[in-house]
Amino acid sequence: MSVFSDIQRPVVVQARTVVADGVLALDLAPTNGRPLPPWTPGSHIDLLLPGGAERQYSLCGDPADRSTYRVAVLREPAGRGGSAYVHDRLAVGDTLRLRGPRNHFAFEPVGDEPTVFVAGGIGITPLLAMLAAADAAGTSWSLHYAGRSRATMAFLDELVEAHAERVHVYAGDEGRRLSVASLAQGGEAGRVVCCGPRRLIEAVDAIDAPGWTVHAERFEAREFGPPVWSEPFEIELALSGSVLTVPPGESILDVVEGSGAVVVSSCRVGTCGSCETPVLQGAVEHRDSVIGPGGASQTMMICVSRAAGPTLVLEL
Repeated sequence: MSVFSDIQRPVVVQARTVVADGVLALDLAPTNGRPLPPWTPGSHIDLLLPGGAERQYSLCGDPADRSTYRVAVLREPAGRGGSAYVHDRLAVGDTLRLRGPRNHFAFEPVGDEPTVFVAGGIGITPLLAMLAAADAAGTSWSLHYAGRSRATMAFLDELVEAHAERVHVYAGDEGRRLSVASLAQGGEAGRVVCCGPRRLIEAVDAIDAPGWTVHAERFEAREFGPPVWSEPFEIELALSGSVLTVPPGESILDVVEGSGAVVVSSCRVGTCGSCETPVLQGAVEHRDSVIGPGGASQTMMICVSRAAGPTLVLEL
């Protein structure tokens, strides 16, 4: 089951915990004392930071505990400043707003279906609740976790302590590298759930092995060539009857916002899924990292995806 919520709510920083070099865990509690919305493994929230910045973080706590949400934030020196703010300025007792949860990476364990989890760096965060769910369901699973060093790998110690035989560690500074091809050759058949850097996910996607089915979440935007429809196209907003023209080089989201319509959005690069919009008519070229190429056209991420023809009708 996937759970979605676009309601904003205030939360207070209840705790800050360093869980690895450069990784800070935040425990966020509701300001009104009421339980937070339910969530399922694979969910994330939008954290609304002062100054208008929004960042998406995977929930990595216990779904049964609705008194707090836990997220882990990697400091990204080359980022846009959101992680630096969280690490350097956000303090226990501070209040901020969040939106969500939202889940485009849902995981339901199947007792007799082996599952191979593959994590790279901070990509471990959405997998934590999945591992717990798989364990509770009696699913046969293994985790292959790669990082620059053990010191930079969040939650590693508790994972190894709890599941020593199932957790395989690939620390770069120890000279042990994760070879996805070797995993496939070693008979690790079953469902593969992967989260991490683009290079890791592309390596997993490229494996053609019997019994492998891949389910991945991307933290980085996909790279695409020119759109299949390079001409301007029209979009009809079915709820208002407005017809707008989207020129080459401009996104549907920008055009819709420019018309005065209000649309929930966050990342604007096709990774978070917050701008997902129902499509009532027309062909879609999915250029996002949530639905991805070849996906069905009932919805689209209007921040990056485009029409594959002259017209689209959207439920906006």
